[in-house]
Amino acid sequence: MSRADGARAAELAANLAALEARIVAACAEVGRDRGDVTLIAVTKTWPASDAVLLRDLGVHDLGENRDAEAARKATEVSGVRWHFVGAVQTNKARSVASYADVVHSVDRLGLVAALSAGAVRAGRRVDVLLQVSLDGDGARGGADPSAVPALADAVSEAGGLRLAGVMAVAPLGSDPGEAFDRLREVAALVRASHPDAQVISAGMSADLEAAVRSGTTALRVGTALLGHRPPLQV
Repeated sequence: MSRADGARAAELAANLAALEARIVAACAEVGRDRGDVTLIAVTKTWPASDAVLLRDLGVHDLGENRDAEAARKATEVSGVRWHFVGAVQTNKARSVASYADVVHSVDRLGLVAALSAGAVRAGRRVDVLLQVSLDGDGARGGADPSAVPALADAVSEAGGLRLAGVMAVAPLGSDPGEAFDRLREVAALVRASHPDAQVISAGMSADLEAAVRSGTTALRVGTALLGHRPPLQV
């Protein structure tokens, strides 16, 4: 390992330790088991070498939000579970389904069909989370809560897909705890008809404590772990 790689590994290890302390404290505050919350390291715009370092530090769930970058890293970094956490264009669905283990951002019936076709073509089973809009206008993406039950039914019936749960991003300028409480209600509604859909993906660097209090089972963390993002390399 070069001196630069060693320094970066030490930086990531220190960041991971600090992040773990936050998650443990948040879980303890509400009597939750730390093991019930998965940490997804969002490595978008960071080099594949960082993904390797994180894997070697014990982080085995990694997230990306751009198809070209994610597809490349998926071929370069093995031994991890790849999460696609960004919006999926329908014409990119086949590609995403060929490498993503979990897609967090399914918000429309057309995308369900496209991901299903891609997963079947690739001979894979992809876990799907339904992205729920919590701001009323879709500014941060996601389906209106009223549309979620139909989406859940569509995913459960689609070949190559498995309905795993729900996801949301807290609206800007509002209390994230209140938003995540609404997501928990939607998650319960989905589970009433699809009891295996247990995942709630919510919470990022700035609001992870609120997400843990509201029952998240998956945190999507970038900045607190990797630092402020470098310019995207294209």
